[in-house]
Amino acid sequence: MTLNITDPAIMFPGISLLFLAYTNRYLALANVIRTLNKDLKKQDQKNKIEQIENLHLRVNLIKYMQAFGVLSFLFCVFAMLSLFWQQQKLGEICFILSLGAIVFSLLISMVEILKSGQSLQIEIDRTKPREAWDK
Repeated sequence: MTLNITDPAIMFPGISLLFLAYTNRYLALANVIRTLNKDLKKQDQKNKIEQIENLHLRVNLIKYMQAFGVLSFLFCVFAMLSLFWQQQKLGEICFILSLGAIVFSLLISMVEILKSGQSLQIEIDRTKPREAWDK
């Protein structure tokens, strides 16, 4: 297989969109964490602490998602430069590394999405006792 210099460039828009999505998730989590920290002294402290621990893990996952996204972007650039300098084998290796990094970033993203479901479950569990008390 011969890799053309424009082949790695195909990944640029996709990686950029992933960064946008990852950043939006990060900013949303940051706002939730700030709100929870403000309300921590109020009632239901155990629930808030569980939420904050879950959110802390998710923020770390998002950092790794972004880091592997950056690596993917860098390997894409290195692949294009290698191909530009007529280094076909190095370009292919860099492109494969770029694909591997983006796959790893997406796998971490899947774990973070599953953790976000756990965060919602914590909130649902908190409302169940309230419903029983309201009856």
